[in-house]
Amino acid sequence: MIRPHISLLFFFLFLHTAGMAQYPGWQQAVDYSMEIALDTALHQYDGTMRVTLKNNSPDDLTKAYFHLFFNAFQPGSMMDVRSRNISDPDRRVGSRIFELPEDEWGWIEVASLNVNGKPVEFSHDGTLLDVTLNSAIRAGKKATFEMAWTAQVPRQIRRSGWMNKEGVEYSMTQWYPKLCEYNHDGWHTEPYIGREFHGIWGDYDVSISLPKGYDIGGTGVLQSSREDARSEGTWRFKAENVIDFAWAADTDYIHESVSEGEVTLHFYHQADEEYDANWSELPAYTAKAMAFLNELIGPYPYPQYSVIQGGDGGMEYPMATLITGKRSLQSLVGVTVHEMAHSWFQAVLATNESLYEFMDEGMTSYATDLCMRHLFAGSESDERPHRSAYASYISQALSGMEEPLITHADHYQTNRAYGVGAYSKGEVLLAQLAAVMGSDLRDEGLKAYFAEWQFKHPGINDFKRTMEKTSGLDLDWYFQYFVNSTHTIDYSIDRVAEGSETTTVDCSRLGAMPMPQNITVTYLDGSVAHYLAPLVMMRGHRPLAEGEVLLPDWPWTNPTYTLEVPTGSGVLRVELDADRLTADTDRSNNLVDFDPEIKRLFERH
Repeated sequence: MIRPHISLLFFFLFLHTAGMAQYPGWQQAVDYSMEIALDTALHQYDGTMRVTLKNNSPDDLTKAYFHLFFNAFQPGSMMDVRSRNISDPDRRVGSRIFELPEDEWGWIEVASLNVNGKPVEFSHDGTLLDVTLNSAIRAGKKATFEMAWTAQVPRQIRRSGWMNKEGVEYSMTQWYPKLCEYNHDGWHTEPYIGREFHGIWGDYDVSISLPKGYDIGGTGVLQSSREDARSEGTWRFKAENVIDFAWAADTDYIHESVSEGEVTLHFYHQADEEYDANWSELPAYTAKAMAFLNELIGPYPYPQYSVIQGGDGGMEYPMATLITGKRSLQSLVGVTVHEMAHSWFQAVLATNESLYEFMDEGMTSYATDLCMRHLFAGSESDERPHRSAYASYISQALSGMEEPLITHADHYQTNRAYGVGAYSKGEVLLAQLAAVMGSDLRDEGLKAYFAEWQFKHPGINDFKRTMEKTSGLDLDWYFQYFVNSTHTIDYSIDRVAEGSETTTVDCSRLGAMPMPQNITVTYLDGSVAHYLAPLVMMRGHRPLAEGEVLLPDWPWTNPTYTLEVPTGSGVLRVELDADRLTADTDRSNNLVDFDPEIKRLFERH
């Protein structure tokens, strides 16, 4: 028998460990069965659906909420007001929502809602439906929602809508009442202002009726032949274990498909003499990209993926993306690769993008850069990986307008701060780990992260712990500084004093963020020596390269650091971070370079 005080100790240890983790060991599950009929003359549709929620949380739920995204496309909505008041509005939105005529507004109106067969009270609140349950959904129990609604598809402005700028008739994204996520942080009921999403995995069975002659591409697997669906005007798709469902429809789509392993890749675009050749090359590039991403991150788990002309640029959804199609070949491939790379980070890992947008956009950008270099070897992709991301982040950091990555996606003060943070700094966050744990372990850690956390909604601490377990290092400091603050990295070489036997190198940390330092010494005879100065708080160091010398730790409290190196044939050059792995904001002080001709005049005999 365990003594009471020992049992209590184990209990408190469990609470402490559980409090540090972000994944609680459970998540909700929801299944949708939907039928909709689209009136293409009015751009309106009627919908019915049956939604089954399995409450896997330890809490009894007395409320429920559904997203009504289309309601954002009305004058006076939060998206409209935000766009007209932010200092740098998205040019695709601007004041366009405010200027919409009423017959081009977007709206969703729920007519009836039953839960477990009985009517419940509900109210529309902008882009949310607020549901008061008659009785709580008990922990571990299921509830069935039966809903009827009508909707008007907005003129295409941001992601969703009819008739985009390239003439695609319907881009149907964020188009249905979607049950909000409930997790260990509670309900996630962010009003829609055009940013990020969070969703519950489930199975979708979606039937769409519209006039004959339309072609549809999107999430899921078509349950009939394409020819039958097109001629009958009835399309039924099923998708398993996805967080959303998106589709697009047009009468002029050209459809093509290829296979990559067991995955079918579908392509939908309108005929265009100027761009058809690029679309004809896209399938081969996409298949190569999927193979590369499978190797880089882990295996794509779904049976199909669709690349569809539509939307307003490029936007990712499970098993599908909508992209604008009038692009050069490299631009067309680039947007396809980026949106498809989201399939791993947004669709399968599915971090809460509103809270940790950089874990999706940044990691996706990281994978995109490497994939594009692979696909277009021999072009500008031969430049140092992630170079543009480093430059973008450093420029923003030096502007004084940077905001910390921990900022909620909806609440950045400028669109630029959001964009640079989510995409560029998020990409640097992953790339820069090569300077801390080594590139091989960083790559191994990314695969381990995907394998361990797929279909679990991981948070930043979960990613950190995977990288710590992979590297054996303490990485608290790295994520605290780079995610929770806007402190920057800036190291300098202050003095190089050459002696007959040894040369003294004095360095300083000028920026507030500490980083381990790689020091490269080049000699007059062409030989090169490499040194590594780790941080005390890493509790270790990355693997050393062959011949690399490990120096004493550099405590973060110490603004200066001195090392001594052999003088050898004469020191020609000393450089910090010669491989440009860190986002050092001022590289002008990273290098001391002596004139070799002058050095030779004083060459020792």
